[in-house]
Amino acid sequence: MVWKKLGAGNFSRCPNGSSLWIWDVFGECAQDGWDQASVFLGLVSILCFAASTFPQYIKACRTGNMDQALSLWFLLGWIGGDSCNLIGSFLANQLPLQTYTAVYYVLADVVMLALYFHYKFKKRPSLLSAPINSVLLFFAGTVCLVPLVSNTGPVAVSREGFRGRTLLSVEPGSSGQCGSPHSPPCTVTFPLVPFTKQEIIGFVIGSISSVLYLLSRLPQIRTNFIRKSTQGISYLLFALVMLGNTLYGLSVLLKNPEDGESEGSYLLHHLPWLVGSLGVLLLDTIISIQFLLYRNSPASPEHEPLLHS
Repeated sequence: MVWKKLGAGNFSRCPNGSSLWIWDVFGECAQDGWDQASVFLGLVSILCFAASTFPQYIKACRTGNMDQALSLWFLLGWIGGDSCNLIGSFLANQLPLQTYTAVYYVLADVVMLALYFHYKFKKRPSLLSAPINSVLLFFAGTVCLVPLVSNTGPVAVSREGFRGRTLLSVEPGSSGQCGSPHSPPCTVTFPLVPFTKQEIIGFVIGSISSVLYLLSRLPQIRTNFIRKSTQGISYLLFALVMLGNTLYGLSVLLKNPEDGESEGSYLLHHLPWLVGSLGVLLLDTIISIQFLLYRNSPASPEHEPLLHS
């Protein structure tokens, strides 16, 4: 796997002694403590998302009722959202870390779906088991090939200068002499930085991904309500995702805007991901309440023996 290197020459565009490894790995110009904290929280959020599925794998192997506990639409919505992230990272030519992370998320979702159908067809054999397994294997193989066919050329990151966290900015074009007797008065504006082609791709894909993430929770909430139980579901699956979404939202909010960009424009560019993270966080809180409500519920029918003595 070839990593895209930005080069020491481009690092000169990132003043104030930013960490070189952050620039090389993430293409981020960490100008101050806010930016470094943003990168750190983003890394921790990735670890939370990456580890969230393992408790559910273990829970599924112990209980054997994953097909009863989890909604299929929940799993499909989740893999749909992660697939959109993967497509976005490929089309927008993002850095390798983002692409490889997106690949890992999709593969983890495929394993989750495979476990779901394994226990479903183990209890109720069906002629559909072989075709579904073939589709999952083909999908997993296709996902693994994405980093190999992606462009490995250098990434151009334009960071002409640094701008602090301010809501107001002087209108571009003013020479810094505004307000003097021989120059026009200063004009304070809220500049809206136009979207680039890659940002438009990312915005659209991010919006679709956020909608899929949000919609995926509703079937699971309904399934828990109908069963009046959360048995067979690992709470760590949702707890780690909630922690990851919280840290991700904070990392976006702590990041300094681009040069010449207001915070309002910056938030607009990241709106789909913020709405998705906060919306999923709210719905996962509802699922957490269901865990509390149904924690003392009697064993559900799937745990009862088929033959009673």
